[in-house]
Amino acid sequence: MNTSNFEAVKVAIKQDKSGYILTLSIHPDDVPDDILRDFVGARYQFVAVRLDNDETPYPRRSGIVSAAGILCRSPAFWDWLVHMGEITERSEEQAVEAMHRICGISSRAELATRQQDFDAMFFEFKQWQKEKPPF
Repeated sequence: MNTSNFEAVKVAIKQDKSGYILTLSIHPDDVPDDILRDFVGARYQFVAVRLDNDETPYPRRSGIVSAAGILCRSPAFWDWLVHMGEITERSEEQAVEAMHRICGISSRAELATRQQDFDAMFFEFKQWQKEKPPF
């Protein structure tokens, strides 16, 4: 597989009926010749990593952290955790402890590294919500 690697700066973004149009500025010395020669309309698989000022990947706060906080305050989530035998008392504190156990973490901040575990737990919770009989 032939790949191109270059640094680019986002200079504009707009939207039309087919999606977003992202405009990138690439230094003339960094523009891959293959991309310049390809026809307009050529398709690419695009992977990007935002860089911080020190050339390291920019740390982003994950939406998963706020989602976890919201979930741990949810009485429906507490019901599921009781049903699963993870907690004995319906409370945010016990929900937080249970989530830590289930996802194998010691703090919500670690969730970004355990996205799959959180997603699996959330999927099971949502399935249970669909299948449980109404009260």
